[in-house]
Amino acid sequence: MPDFDYFIVFAEMRTGSNFLEANLNAFPGLSCVGEAFNPHFPGYPKRDDCLGVTLAQREDNPARLIDAVKANDGLTGFRFFHDHDQRVLDIALTDPRCAKIILTRNPVESYVSWKIAQETGQWKLTDVRRRKDGTAEFDADEFNRHMQKLQEFQILLLNTLQTSGQTAFYVAYEDLQDVAVMNGLARWLGQTDQLDKLDDKLKRQNPAPISEKVADFDGMEQALSRLDRFNLNRTPNFEPRRGANVPAYQAAAKTPLLYMPVRGELDTLVEDWLAALDGVSTTDLIGKFTQKSLRKWKRQNTGHRTFAVIRHPVARAHAVFCRRIVDSGPGSFGEIRMALRQKYKLPIPGRQGGGDYSLDQHREAFLAFLDFLQANLAGQTSIRVDNAWATQSATLEGMASFALPDMIIREDELPVLLPQLAARLGHASVPAPATAPQDTPYPLSAIYDKTIEDRVSDVYSRDYMMFGFESWAP
Repeated sequence: MPDFDYFIVFAEMRTGSNFLEANLNAFPGLSCVGEAFNPHFPGYPKRDDCLGVTLAQREDNPARLIDAVKANDGLTGFRFFHDHDQRVLDIALTDPRCAKIILTRNPVESYVSWKIAQETGQWKLTDVRRRKDGTAEFDADEFNRHMQKLQEFQILLLNTLQTSGQTAFYVAYEDLQDVAVMNGLARWLGQTDQLDKLDDKLKRQNPAPISEKVADFDGMEQALSRLDRFNLNRTPNFEPRRGANVPAYQAAAKTPLLYMPVRGELDTLVEDWLAALDGVSTTDLIGKFTQKSLRKWKRQNTGHRTFAVIRHPVARAHAVFCRRIVDSGPGSFGEIRMALRQKYKLPIPGRQGGGDYSLDQHREAFLAFLDFLQANLAGQTSIRVDNAWATQSATLEGMASFALPDMIIREDELPVLLPQLAARLGHASVPAPATAPQDTPYPLSAIYDKTIEDRVSDVYSRDYMMFGFESWAP
């Protein structure tokens, strides 16, 4: 079995994971050792160890148990639920030598089964004569929380597999009764032996229709009908998922304060303030972090604070347009600028400048740039979605993949909140941050009107909704 060193069955309670484990263990070359990383026991209830690794040893170092799984005879794996030891995901989820099996079940069915098991205390059934009857009490709020946790975990699995170039073997609850699917899974794991029949020790506990298993079925139907199952109210978002842009983060030279840029042409202003805070040059700021070096900085700077700055979408879009597109000097996006002039017919001067560029042309060009942004953020252009104009909500979501800032400050709050933040870190006298310079060649106030506001609110509707932005005020 050369393809994998071990495997994980990603599942949840009441999804049939015990039955799947029993059938995996029926293959001579496969071994599943239960919920190896359950917070309360190693592998199975009332067991002191899993493959010789005790609960205390596993808590101290989860990699020790994974090493034991790899070293076990044949191909060995374990079941893993969303509330198990999250450190395991850091080790195994990005490891292509770990086979991923994802078991799913209709969440309403698994929830009802879970509620019945809670009521009866019967979590497994091997003898139908000992089956206990019970009905589920459906709690809409509890079910919504249950669904959210499951969805968040499934999105994490999917996104990590996508970004690490892996695939998983998906098994639905209904597939568990199909010996051909079980044999296909075994072949995928490298097992040459095949089963003639499935394990028959475990019995389905609640075979009745779901309408007979819920105390207030009509109430459950009404509650479920209010759920937006197809996410019809979602604001469409076709931006690529963003990661945490850790190399762009800037830490003060002495003060344990870290700036996490969202981009929007305010970085220089903030970096100047960070340098003035400690009376140093901006070249003395600490940057070019990796995730490893940033973790080290955080450990060494107990009591540190981190912050990000967001800007009104109209001001941000216009500043980016002026700095990166109209201006052709250092820091501008030359190739994108050329493409916008040629394809989107932006009436801006060529790279060599020359010729008049009137206020009317500037307004026309900015509106054309907004048309480009709308298509670009919707994934309809071949040009990259640059950090400079990506939605601020997507950028902050990307930060969350590593660590969120302690404070998100709006541009107009900088004069008040930055000094307050510095005061919390022991600064009695704090310099005031500068205000953003006016955009050139024309300030936003010279062209702003309702047409521009409406166009920007269409392009950045998600930011307006998430942050509650009102119309821009000069």
